[in-house]
Amino acid sequence: MNLLLKNATILENQNPFHKQQVDIEITDGIISKIGKNLAVKDGFEVIEKDNLHVSQGWLDTSVVFGEPGFETTETIENGLKVAAKSGFTSVFLHSNTNPAIDNQAIIQFIKSKAQNSASNLHIVGCLTKNSEGTDLAELFDMKNAGVVAFGDYKKSMTNANLLKIAFQYVDNFDGILFVQPMNKDIKGKGFVNEGEVSTKLGLKGIPAMAEEIEIERNIALLEYTNGKLHIPTITTKNSVDLIAKAQAKGLQITCGVSVNNLVLTDEELVDFNSNTKIYPPLRTETDRKALIEGVLNNVISVITSDHCPVNIEQKQLEYDLADYGSIGLESVFGALQTVLPTEVIVEKFTSKKSYFNIENPTISEGNKAELTLFNPNEEWIFGKENILSFSKNSIMIGKKMKGKVYGIITNNKIEI
Repeated sequence: MNLLLKNATILENQNPFHKQQVDIEITDGIISKIGKNLAVKDGFEVIEKDNLHVSQGWLDTSVVFGEPGFETTETIENGLKVAAKSGFTSVFLHSNTNPAIDNQAIIQFIKSKAQNSASNLHIVGCLTKNSEGTDLAELFDMKNAGVVAFGDYKKSMTNANLLKIAFQYVDNFDGILFVQPMNKDIKGKGFVNEGEVSTKLGLKGIPAMAEEIEIERNIALLEYTNGKLHIPTITTKNSVDLIAKAQAKGLQITCGVSVNNLVLTDEELVDFNSNTKIYPPLRTETDRKALIEGVLNNVISVITSDHCPVNIEQKQLEYDLADYGSIGLESVFGALQTVLPTEVIVEKFTSKKSYFNIENPTISEGNKAELTLFNPNEEWIFGKENILSFSKNSIMIGKKMKGKVYGIITNNKIEI
């Protein structure tokens, strides 16, 4: 693959061309030259786009596709194509599958489905067998099969001692645990944020304390074991404060936040649109502002689309019966740009790759071309026609967007 990107503005801190408009020559998937007014060589395809910006390839740390078992919601092949079109050169696939991703055989199957895609698929293996929270899964075997971390998708760990043992076990091979905090007893039958809106609408609420008390417990276990903990998505102001204190103590704790909780609040529930039913739930404006601040001061290290396809049969139901989840890959960049600066978004999509042992080549001559191409300025409205996923359950339909993604270049492939 031989390409010449014309008039591309590089966004990469520490790069001598940061914020400069240059041409980027790519030969057989390697950046061969960066400079101004580069000549077009024979056999090179020229890519020239309006207000073209280029950054290191983006990573999304929380997506599910359904396959195997729920291919009608999304296949791995189409899911990775959606990811590429949305600017992500790498995604972390979580287990929302049947069978669950808890052994080497299923990992090899998933990898075989992803091998021809442009985007890189990295797997978060189940922490417990079948994600049931009873017995630890085959963690070391899965590590040898190439998983990046371990976690039971959207599930907390009820058994505190089992979580303690898991921290101690994976420490032998520098493993990272993904644990979603939610105390099941306090959550009860709630499914939206407990507050003024849920009271007015007559919907059963989930107290913020259900998340926070679990974070406190998990931090105590983390301190005891000296393990590594990543919280996939947090939603409350107090959660930000708790994690900031743990980080200040030197604990190995990182966390992410969903684009939905940075952009929207529980005021979205007033129309009873089941696409707004996500887990963990949308919270208050106070929480949303605190999450924004947590992103800006680096307590929150990654932002995720929290992409979760759901079939129409499971979504278009009475609000309390509908499944949780919203797709988000296609809209994440445009939505984030309405609340955060472009450079901050790019940093949150790229800076933690090395922490998870993911390749992260800089935009330099001689390096592999792993790039995301985008225009940060275009304003538009996200509609059903913009959805590339099989499932159409987007919380962002009808919302204003700023900025569009052109695609990616990676693995000697281009997806635009």
